[in-house]
Amino acid sequence: MTSPEVATWLAGELDQAREVLARLTADRAALATIARVPALLAQCVRQRGRILICGNGGSACDAAHFAEELTGRFRGDRPPIAAIACTDVGHVTCTANDYGFEQVFARWVTALARPGDVLIVLSTSGSSPNILRAVVAARAVGAVGAVKEGGVTCVALLGKGGGKLRGLCDVELAVPGTTSDRIQEMHMLILHLWCQGLERELGYVS
Repeated sequence: MTSPEVATWLAGELDQAREVLARLTADRAALATIARVPALLAQCVRQRGRILICGNGGSACDAAHFAEELTGRFRGDRPPIAAIACTDVGHVTCTANDYGFEQVFARWVTALARPGDVLIVLSTSGSSPNILRAVVAARAVGAVGAVKEGGVTCVALLGKGGGKLRGLCDVELAVPGTTSDRIQEMHMLILHLWCQGLERELGYVS
């Protein structure tokens, strides 16, 4: 039997999550921002570009989950979609050991990103140094040694007002929530919406 104290605590946490979602749902600008991304991703896919995703901690897990939803499947069967999350333990530990943890995503972006790709960064604080450097690296893709044709489109899912990343990406959204778990819950919900929206844009579902 669940004790009354535990039941009250659970209800409070669920109420808090519902309030955060309600705030997001009531924000017309946020909804418009969320709705922009599937078309951007579809354009990338149609041009044979790739979707790159990175984040720290729980956000790294969210990045990996989003990538596997695209390369594998979401709700129904359809062709795989090119997506890569920066979660390779060899790369992360080698780069962190040799160059510092702040460089783990930037070197990955420099190695893999090409003009026309989309980089999605996840940061609950909006101020993770390695995420900031990843965006800077994405901005440099195609700028040296070649004509920059469109570059890499940067999309950011953030929290806590956007932090230091605010204003640095092509599309960005700082979701409501005061704790990392509530913010990550909103990020994952949005990532799922982008999966479904991308499939709709590509004509795989109606």
